[in-house]
Amino acid sequence: MTLQARSVPAVILLSGALALSGCANMGEQERGTAVGAGIGAAAGAVLGSATGNKAGSSAVVGAAIGAVAGNLWSKRMEDKRKAMEQATAGTGIDVSRTQQNELKVSVPSDAGFETGSAQIEGRLKPVLDQFAQGLDPKMRVRVIGHTDSTGSDAINNPLSLDRAEAVRDYLAGRGVSSSRVDVSGRGSHEPVADNGTAGGRAQNRRVEIFLREPEQS
Repeated sequence: MTLQARSVPAVILLSGALALSGCANMGEQERGTAVGAGIGAAAGAVLGSATGNKAGSSAVVGAAIGAVAGNLWSKRMEDKRKAMEQATAGTGIDVSRTQQNELKVSVPSDAGFETGSAQIEGRLKPVLDQFAQGLDPKMRVRVIGHTDSTGSDAINNPLSLDRAEAVRDYLAGRGVSSSRVDVSGRGSHEPVADNGTAGGRAQNRRVEIFLREPEQS
């Protein structure tokens, strides 16, 4: 085994260690960049060794490419996440980043709708106001309504869709074009908790709002 070949595992280990060691004190955007750079460096080193190029220089090139690829969570998405966390504090509404680099706002029905109703409650409106504020015109939104298993599909399916459409219509009233908002109702078919308990049913009754950059469509 040549010195160059032996250096590849070292480059891979070093790249991974550097990416992970810095993540603890990084924001979402910086963390994505660091991890992407580490993966890119490792891939570049392996490719460089296999093709006869220098592993070290290939790692540098790979790191640069990986940093761009890993940074799929833009500053505006991070800023929106922080704004939504502030807007939803104490409401029971959950704000998170998905593995697909979408911003997800999960609204339990008791934080947004009366039982059996698709009319938006007053306390949800400021949250939706913040969500609509400052969106780039090219960003896309998905709204998915869910119910628990109480009742039949004939009731649950239309109710879940009605709630998703109510959110879309409210956002449209705040300047978000309806053509940018995809809506669907899943009824009780995608539970996240046990419908056999009251707490589980409460978790399943929800509306999920997703925001993504246009590059991810």
